[in-house]
Amino acid sequence: MKLILSRKGFDSSAGGCPSPILPDGRLLSLPIPDTASSVRYSDLQYPGVNSGRLVSQLSRGRVKGSTGAHIDPDLDRNYLSRASGWRPLLGQTGSAQGHLRKQEITTGDLFLFFGLFRDAEIHNRRWRFVPGSRPRHIIWGWMSIGKILNVDSSDLSASLWLNYHPHLQGGSDANNTLYLSAESLMLPGIYDLPASGVFTEYHSELQLTHPDSPNPSAWRLPEWFYPETRTPLSYHAKPERWSRDERYCRLQSAARGQEFVLDVDQYPELTDWCANLLRLS
Repeated sequence: MKLILSRKGFDSSAGGCPSPILPDGRLLSLPIPDTASSVRYSDLQYPGVNSGRLVSQLSRGRVKGSTGAHIDPDLDRNYLSRASGWRPLLGQTGSAQGHLRKQEITTGDLFLFFGLFRDAEIHNRRWRFVPGSRPRHIIWGWMSIGKILNVDSSDLSASLWLNYHPHLQGGSDANNTLYLSAESLMLPGIYDLPASGVFTEYHSELQLTHPDSPNPSAWRLPEWFYPETRTPLSYHAKPERWSRDERYCRLQSAARGQEFVLDVDQYPELTDWCANLLRLS
């Protein structure tokens, strides 16, 4: 089994700012802008929040409520009105899909989605980021893979619920791939947790960024993440990226790349670590 740490959502280049942690502690991972998408930010249904107003004010007008939103991964049924048959999914293409293929990602493997977040508040009736708060990488969702479909070579006529998805909006692309959620979590020995979902609230255990670092890419992980003689997290083969002490492993994570893969067979501690994270949902 493989674990994929998958970078998704707003950041300084896609959207122009972090996703917000709301005053009540909720994590709202904002999908990146996509002019070809049929879904607008104002269509997103976040309880008690005007999504179009939120994204426009936090991005300082760079992204508007009428802008198309790339809903991918799409993990929460409640964010949009759904057609019959909908299930959580992720689309991938380009070099990121090439990396997943090279890593031999298959059914039963587990995505943990992380992104850049920052504390937000309402000040003078407008959304803003809390002055002095730091952006940091936080895990916000997960999905166990149940089915993998190549868009160009698959007959999707029986899956009309997929038509809204951004990876069905473009032209022919031999690398265009959909990952559909499993019906149940495929984590060895774990049977009481859902196959996919989002973390609705911030917990310190979900934070990857070292709590003392102003650099979001400086991560603090459990000590057993240190590779030693094992295959390291993909994109992180350089030894100088890694250090450790008695309690933690420190990693300078790659600034580029979307999908970082780790083999659970080489890191058996991952099973309990993932299960404990998912129980926070």
